Amino acid sequence: MAQSKRPIGLTKHTGFQVGVRRTLPVSLQEAWDLVTSQKGIRAWLGGSANAAVLPGETYRLRDGTVGSVRLVSPGSHLRITWHPSGWERPSLIQLRVIRAATGTTISFHQEHLPDARSREQRRAHFAAALDKLERLARRA
Repeated sequence: MAQSKRPIGLTKHTGFQVGVRRTLPVSLQEAWDLVTSQKGIRAWLGGSANAAVLPGETYRLRDGTVGSVRLVSPGSHLRITWHPSGWERPSLIQLRVIRAATGTTISFHQEHLPDARSREQRRAHFAAALDKLERLARRA
């Protein structure tokens, strides 16, 4: 009997998920300061984001997406909800900064995405966000 193949990124319990990461030639502290600065937050969360990275803080983007900060482990990682209008449930974004041999890896992981199309859109979004973060890091 042939087994059905699950689409890429589809998990048994969290719907579709995606992860994107890149190592930048900066220290762990510089990477954390970058991703939690207003310019950094706008780069990865959205151009209109003006959010504080504190547990319980909420945000609203121009496109109607809303969310809240769930967890902040300073210098390490954070988790936020991300709920575009029209989606049945919010997804969860986890951002990590991880010490690497050549700098620091910035990693994004998002789960509870509704479909493969949304997964690909978020993959492209995070790849572009890492491009922006890398440019900001070079200017610092």
